[in-house]
Amino acid sequence: MEQKQYTSKELLKRFAPYFGKYKGVLCMDLFCASLTTVCELVLPLIMRHITNEGLRDLGALTMRTVGGLGLLYLVLRVVDCIASYYMANMGHVMGARIETDMRRDAYQHLQQLSNTYYNNTKVGQIMGRITNDLFDVTEFAHHCPEEFFIAGIKTVISFLILAGINLWLTLLVFACVPLMAGVCMTLNRRMRSAFRRQRHQIGELNARIEDSLLGHKVVKAFTNEEVETGKFEQDNKSFLDIKKESYKYMALFQTTVKIFDGLMYLLVVVAGGFFMIKGMIAPGDLVAYMLYVTTLIATVRRIIEFAEQFQRGLTGVERFLQILEADIEIFDEPGAEKLQNPKGELVFEEVCFEYPDDHNKVFRGLNLKIHAGEKIAVVGPSGGGKTTLCNLIPRFYDVTQGRITLDGRNIKDFTLKSLRGSIGMVQQEVYLFSGTIYENIVYGRPGASREEVEEAARKADAHEFIIGLKDGYDTYVGERGVKLSGGQKQRISIARVFLKNPPIIILDEATSALDNESEFAVARSLARLAEGRTTLTIAHRLSSIKNSDRILVLTEEGIVEEGSHAQLLEQKGIYYNFYQMADRLK
Repeated sequence: MEQKQYTSKELLKRFAPYFGKYKGVLCMDLFCASLTTVCELVLPLIMRHITNEGLRDLGALTMRTVGGLGLLYLVLRVVDCIASYYMANMGHVMGARIETDMRRDAYQHLQQLSNTYYNNTKVGQIMGRITNDLFDVTEFAHHCPEEFFIAGIKTVISFLILAGINLWLTLLVFACVPLMAGVCMTLNRRMRSAFRRQRHQIGELNARIEDSLLGHKVVKAFTNEEVETGKFEQDNKSFLDIKKESYKYMALFQTTVKIFDGLMYLLVVVAGGFFMIKGMIAPGDLVAYMLYVTTLIATVRRIIEFAEQFQRGLTGVERFLQILEADIEIFDEPGAEKLQNPKGELVFEEVCFEYPDDHNKVFRGLNLKIHAGEKIAVVGPSGGGKTTLCNLIPRFYDVTQGRITLDGRNIKDFTLKSLRGSIGMVQQEVYLFSGTIYENIVYGRPGASREEVEEAARKADAHEFIIGLKDGYDTYVGERGVKLSGGQKQRISIARVFLKNPPIIILDEATSALDNESEFAVARSLARLAEGRTTLTIAHRLSSIKNSDRILVLTEEGIVEEGSHAQLLEQKGIYYNFYQMADRLK
C-alpha cells in the first residue's frame, strides 16, 4: 500500500505529545544535562587561570590556589557523576516507557482496522513496525531532547567565552559551523532515505521468512527448498545493498566532520598563533581557547554521531505513524446503542457491495429475509459471494448501498462489540491460538468457569477426546493448533461458540475440509449448536444441508433459486445439477 512520507518537522510535532506524561522526568533529565555541561565547561577556565597566573608570576601561584581549584573541580565531577547516572538510568526508562506507549497505541489501532487493511499489508511488515522499528525510539526519545539541549548550551556558552577571549578568532572558527551544518543536512536527508528503505526491506524479509516457515509442509511436499532459499537470498541481498548504501552516507558524514574538525583546529593554530604574536591573545587564553574549541568540536561530532540514531528514530516514528494514519473503515456510528436481547431476524434490503481496495462488485440489489430461529443454507459456485454475505452481517465489511437490519433496525445502529458479541462464527479454516485447549475454549467468553468450559466441550462432542489427551484441557495445542487433527480443532472452535452462546450462528463451510468420520462428529455438534438459533450455513457438501428450513442458491447474478431441499430438486435447476453432480462423485 502507498505510504505517506513525513518531513522531520511533522514527525517531531507528532512525536512530542508522548513526552506529556513524563514532563517531570524530562525536565529533571535536562537539568542534569545542564549540570554535566557546566562541569565540562569549567575545566578550560580553571586551566586558563592557572596558566595565565603561572606565566605572569609563578611565585604568586600557591598550592592553596591550586588545591582550591582542584577541590572545586572534584565537587563538580561528583555532581557530574550523579547527574550522569540519573540521565543514563531514568532517561532511558522514560524512553522505554514512551516506546511502550507507542506500541500500545499501534496495537490498539491495529485491532480496529478492517479486513481490507490486512488483505493488503503483509504481517511481517506490521510486526516490524510495532517491534523492531520502535526499539530505536527508546534511544531517540531519551537522547533527542538531551543531545540538542546540551549542544545548544555548549555552543552558546562556548561562543560567549571565546568571543570574550578574542572576537575575531571566534568569528573565524564559528564561520565553519553553518557550512558544516549545510553539508551534513544534505547527507542526513540521503541517510534518512536509505534508513527508510532499510526498514521496509526488513519488513519484506520478515514477511518472506514468515511465509516460508508457515508453509514449510508445502515447501517440503513440492521439494522446493532451493526455490525458497533462492527467494530468501534475493531479499537478503537487497537488504545488504541498502545497508551498504546507508553505510556509504554514514562514511561521508563522518569524513565531512573530520575535514571540518581539521579546518577548525588549523584556524586556531594559525590564526591563534598570529594573534598571540601580535599580543592580541595571552598564552593561557590560547590554551583555554583550544580546550573550548575541542569541546565545541566534540559537541558537533557527538551531534553528528547522534544523527544516525536520530534518523533511525525518526524512521521508526514515521513507520509507527503510518499505522496510526491507516483509516478505520468500520467503526461505531454516532449514537450507536448496545444490542439488547436480539431475536435474530436478519433482512438484506437492496444490498450492493464492492470491495474497497479493488472495487470488485459482488452484490447488486440483493434482497433476503431470514426469520428469527430459521436455518438457512447458502450454496453456489465459487466467487458467487457466499462468504462475503456472511462477512457483511458482523460488519467485517460495510455495504456499499442498501442496508442490513437486525430485528428491524439497521445493524449500524448497534455498537460493533454488541453486534459481534451476538454472532457466533465457525469457519472452515479454524484458528486456534498458541496455548492450551482450555485457553482456546474460554476465549469464547473470558472469565467463564472451568465447569462452563467443560460443559461447552461436552455439547461440542469434544470432552471425550480432550480428557483422553495426556494433559486434558491443559494440553498445549501448538502454533495454530498443529498438534490436533482437523476434526478436533473444529470441535474446539464449536465449543468456543457454545460457550459464547450467541443467538445468531454463521457456519462457513465448517465441515468441507474434514474426513467422513470427523464430518459426522462435527455435523452432530453443529446441529446441536444450531438449535433455537438463527443459523446461516455456507455448504460445500449438500448432504449436510438437507434438513435446512430454506436453501438459497447464490451466484454472481444474486439469489437465483430458493426453497427447501425437496422443492429445489423438483425445480431441476442449478441446485438439482449440483446435487446430481455430488451424487455421481460419491
